[in-house]
Amino acid sequence: MNKANQALIADLVDDLQPVRVIKARHGLWLAAVAGAITVLSVWLLAGLWSGMITGEASAFYLVTNGLLLLLGLAGVSAAVALASPSVGNRQDGPKWALAMVTILPLAAFATTFAAGRGPGALMDPYSLHCLLSGTAASALTFLVLAYWLRRGAPVSTETAGLFAGIAAGAIGAFAYGLSCPIDGVSHLGLWHVLPVAICGVLGRVILPPIIRW
Repeated sequence: MNKANQALIADLVDDLQPVRVIKARHGLWLAAVAGAITVLSVWLLAGLWSGMITGEASAFYLVTNGLLLLLGLAGVSAAVALASPSVGNRQDGPKWALAMVTILPLAAFATTFAAGRGPGALMDPYSLHCLLSGTAASALTFLVLAYWLRRGAPVSTETAGLFAGIAAGAIGAFAYGLSCPIDGVSHLGLWHVLPVAICGVLGRVILPPIIRW
């Protein structure tokens, strides 16, 4: 190798610094801590509904919050995995979980219209409050996943941003849902699921430019 090539290679590697390999379990722990802090914050600020323990909560209440939690876990797992690119790294879990959650607003519309009521019946005094509170409760998980994706090197930034937003929205809706005493189909199926859609759109639009490498 001649001296010119040696000098060129030396110039190329002169500024290189070793980078710590990110581990998926660290990202999962960060997201778990964010979720725990979110639930704790809801507990301290709004309290948790005792109906979950006393048996007052309807089956639909338990199903809705359970599906939101599963969607949040699937979304977090996918977003963390997408931060580390690999061949054949398919993430179908959030898609199936999202498909199951989509049944909830469909059930809300179906039961409302089947009862002969109009779209106005989907509104109640707590609708917007739950929508805004569930969306706000997603903020910490959203920031943690954005930070993790920024540290990594996601190949598909659009998919990673979308899954991060969906995960954050589901975790936020689940956390705030623990404080909501309204367990009707129309309320839960619509106003507790909409934060997932809102955060998914925000993640898809906002995160790709931030996490691109």
